[in-house]
Amino acid sequence: MRRFVLLLATAIVLASSPPVAAGNQPPEELQVIEVETSASPKVTATVSVPPSLAGKDLPSDAFSVLEGGISRPTTATRLPGDELEVVLVLDTSGSMRGAPMAAAKDSATAFLNTVASTTPIGVVGFGAQPVVASPVTLDRPALAAAIAGLEARGETALYDALALAAELGDGAWRRATMRVFGSKPGTYGAGLAQLVDARDWRDRGDIAAVYEAWGGYAYGRGLAGEAARDAMRDCHGRIEAAVKNVDSAEHDILDSDDYFQYHGGMIAAVQALTGRAPAAYVGSSADPSRVRARTLDEEARRVFRARVSNPRWIASMVRHGYKGAAELAATVDYLFGYDATAGVAEDWMYEQVARRYLLDADMAEFLGRSNPWAGRAIAERLLEAAQRGLWESPDEEVLSGLRERFLALEGELEEAGA
Repeated sequence: MRRFVLLLATAIVLASSPPVAAGNQPPEELQVIEVETSASPKVTATVSVPPSLAGKDLPSDAFSVLEGGISRPTTATRLPGDELEVVLVLDTSGSMRGAPMAAAKDSATAFLNTVASTTPIGVVGFGAQPVVASPVTLDRPALAAAIAGLEARGETALYDALALAAELGDGAWRRATMRVFGSKPGTYGAGLAQLVDARDWRDRGDIAAVYEAWGGYAYGRGLAGEAARDAMRDCHGRIEAAVKNVDSAEHDILDSDDYFQYHGGMIAAVQALTGRAPAAYVGSSADPSRVRARTLDEEARRVFRARVSNPRWIASMVRHGYKGAAELAATVDYLFGYDATAGVAEDWMYEQVARRYLLDADMAEFLGRSNPWAGRAIAERLLEAAQRGLWESPDEEVLSGLRERFLALEGELEEAGA
């Protein structure tokens, strides 16, 4: 369906002069959508042309306007397609059961096929309470499914439904097409590194709330960081797969907090909104000729074996002294952060870190000599993982060894006045 604005030199009565139909078919008629007379003597009428003329450029003389039987000059202007939004409001009260409901659905579905595919449409049903069956969208199959799913029951809340439909159409198309969300203009980050460091959270619901508070600002055409937490929730509530791409072999998902903040935070947000974790993948385009994707669990296991628990990598960190010890502690933090947000760490990972980073005699000597603060941070983080249930079934001997190592490092630092 296309709309035109008719700028009339005078007023008041409109009539259309549709093209003559072929054969014996009756002529097709225009539908007057709206008439605006506030700028009299000019009158603006919004009309829709028949489906057979949709998409065609029609000159001004394709229309005729009569006032008292006298023809008046007209100017026709096509409205941009993105200015038209339609919200279908269907009565779903108990009085519509059976044939009336079926007829209403048939009419609504037929309407979808007469409207241009570029026109966004929403669906509202009203029985005892108005319900948004579908937000404003271009997805015709989704709209057809929403209409088909309407059921007749209860009383009639017509005026509430009309109010809801008006609210749905008020800027709904721009909200429905928001896809890029980030931090508030002038800030950076997702807030989760600070949250994990502060240990001020109870469950993934808290993590999701912080992710939303920090990242609930929309960017795009006409948007420069507009507060849009409701739109962000709507968008994330429909996410089925969360994908993170890595474009360099020089880093991985466990050597920066950005990975668990943004990818893990998205996973936590979707789970908090829907009650289920989305499918999670990590893509690698480091070698454009060998692009591949793995599940997040597969990638976490690969990175853990290839680097985190690799004796050669650990030895290289030892050679870097103080900084190397800090890198070991940071790696444990990132593993913990990804586990807190997306549940990627398995018990054997925590145990290997404990045994290789802290309980090994040579590593204990290295950390105590080069960077006891890093050793204490590793022990503290592993004990937190056990306390929070992320490390679900730690070996008691390992856990006891961690406590002893933590207390020993704490004592060493106190004696040194650090």
